[in-house]
Order: sequence, then C-alpha cells, then structure tokens
Amino acid sequence: MERERAEVKILPIEEIMKVLPHSYPFLFVDRVLELDPDVRVVCLKNVTINEPFFQGHFPGRPIMPGVLLVEAMGQTAGVLVLHSHAQEYSGMNVYFMGFDKVRFRKVVRPGDQLVIEAKVLRRRGSVWKFWCEAKVDGDLVAEAELLAMIQ
Repeated sequence: MERERAEVKILPIEEIMKVLPHSYPFLFVDRVLELDPDVRVVCLKNVTINEPFFQGHFPGRPIMPGVLLVEAMGQTAGVLVLHSHAQEYSGMNVYFMGFDKVRFRKVVRPGDQLVIEAKVLRRRGSVWKFWCEAKVDGDLVAEAELLAMIQ
C-alpha cells in the first residue's frame, strides 16, 4: 500500500523564522515550496548581490561559498525536522554532526534562485540523516549527505 502523499505546504519567511533559530545575515532559507512531513522538503534561497559574503568572495567575480551552500542544505533539513515535530522539538535546535559525499558541481552567483531539497534517509532517536541537493534552473550545483542531532 502506497503512503498517502501529504498536502503540499508552502511556508513564508515568517513561518520559517518561527522554527529556525537563524536570522539575517545567516538565514539561508527564504521560502518553503513543498513540505511532506518526515519525508522531504523543498526550499528556496534567493541569492542577491547585497549578501555580505559577496564583498570578499570574490571581488569582481562573486560566487556563493560552498560552505554556505552546505549551511543552506542544513537549514533546509532543519526546517523539515523542526516543522514536522513542532511540539516535540519546541525550543530545540538542529546541530550538524557531520556531512559526507559533498560535491559542488557549479558555481552559484548573485541573481540565482537556489532550490534545495532535503530527504530523510534515516532517523534514530534524536539523530537524523538526510540527502540534500541544491539546484539552479534545474541544474545540480551541490549535493551532500548530512547527519544532524536535535537538542
């Protein structure tokens, strides 16, 4: 028997800020496009030239740092967990424990819309494992397997 698909949920920035502890300039999720609790989430990050990291990365040829792409994937996974378990994990945070299989395929530049998908691979207690992909215009720009703990 197939699992019933959850209704597609779209969350605006105000709802995201209720579940993630991050704030500007370190919030890298602008909108939730799809959310299937405990299964997957798709989020959007609008990449703009006025992001503070572009001042030094790199002058004259701005690209989003890879470590911030991984952070955006982690925040996307955090939205999935913290929204899916809002009561159980109220007031808690998602912390990175590790990441594997990280690959950067293309650069991300100002003006790009970064679409990030996180899928749950496994959960054991408060430890979660995710597969994440980031795309721009449908092209894969980064991917990673993330391990996180809720505390």
